[in-house]
Amino acid sequence: MRTLGVSLLILVAAGAVVAAPEGYHLDKTFPVPGDGGWDYLSVDAAGRRVYVSHGNQVDVLDADSGEVKGTISDTKGVHGIAVAADLGRGFISNGRSDTVAIFDLKTLKRIGEDVATGKGPDAILYDPSSKRVFAFCGHGNSATVIDAAEGKVLGTIDLGGAPEFGVADGSGNVFVNLEDKDMLLKIDAKKMTVLERWPLAPGKTPTGLAMDAKGGQLFVGCRSKVAIVLSAETGKVIADLPIGDRVDAAAFDPVTGTAFFSCGDGTVTAIQADKEGKYTVTQTIKTKPGSKTMALDLKTHDLFLPSADFKAALAGGANNPRQRPAMVPGTFAVLRFSK
Repeated sequence: MRTLGVSLLILVAAGAVVAAPEGYHLDKTFPVPGDGGWDYLSVDAAGRRVYVSHGNQVDVLDADSGEVKGTISDTKGVHGIAVAADLGRGFISNGRSDTVAIFDLKTLKRIGEDVATGKGPDAILYDPSSKRVFAFCGHGNSATVIDAAEGKVLGTIDLGGAPEFGVADGSGNVFVNLEDKDMLLKIDAKKMTVLERWPLAPGKTPTGLAMDAKGGQLFVGCRSKVAIVLSAETGKVIADLPIGDRVDAAAFDPVTGTAFFSCGDGTVTAIQADKEGKYTVTQTIKTKPGSKTMALDLKTHDLFLPSADFKAALAGGANNPRQRPAMVPGTFAVLRFSK
């Protein structure tokens, strides 16, 4: 049983009263075939689809049942997926081929040739106000701007640093954080120019980014184990709060007013403002080590996180640094956390 807005569910089993977990908890585990690594995932709340970067392909899951509905293959070094529901199109950033692939949301088939971008496209977003796609190129210190309807490059924005993630406010502005500069940029989506450069101190190495477009606030997850809240109008830092280690994604729920930060240490930190506007940590959700990316379903308010089991890392020697742990075959899955 899944309900929204109910903090405590009382179950009666064998005459005993049992309290269910309060707040977000693991609701379902959706196994996904294949042993490749992963990066971002995206939820199309209206279309009831979850798009998951996985190895060199994108797996498409039913958001409710978890059934794998299809696969978009040959996406070399895939990082992110952006959905343009109003155009019936999706866009995939292919980091190793320096391209963006365009696909049909219904058939999952490619549309036209892949679009060439700057070096190392990583995060990607669709801005509905300008009907443009922004592919943020981490190795090229730039953003490639694509006409979403025509599939053609409109221009390149020099960002002056390595972009990590971006969001759009729906009113013509796009925001992106620079991981190596500890700052956040405000961009005019139509003019394709940088309007503002805001420092994120005391946060360092920003990664995840989310936005409350109505409230005019931005939420930045930093690898210095800090979440930064700042004004989207002035860039002023409003609050900084502790979060977990190795944060990589953020999300904001406009209905509940909650911001989430997913971390590689196996936690998601949830923060929320009280009536006076003061932000506090409301829950630390236990997930799974390595599950550092996340997507929010705006219809059900569920959180989706990719996961896998890993073997113990091999110890390194004087001339051999410690190796990254290997994935246990057959353990890749998407975890759904509900309230």
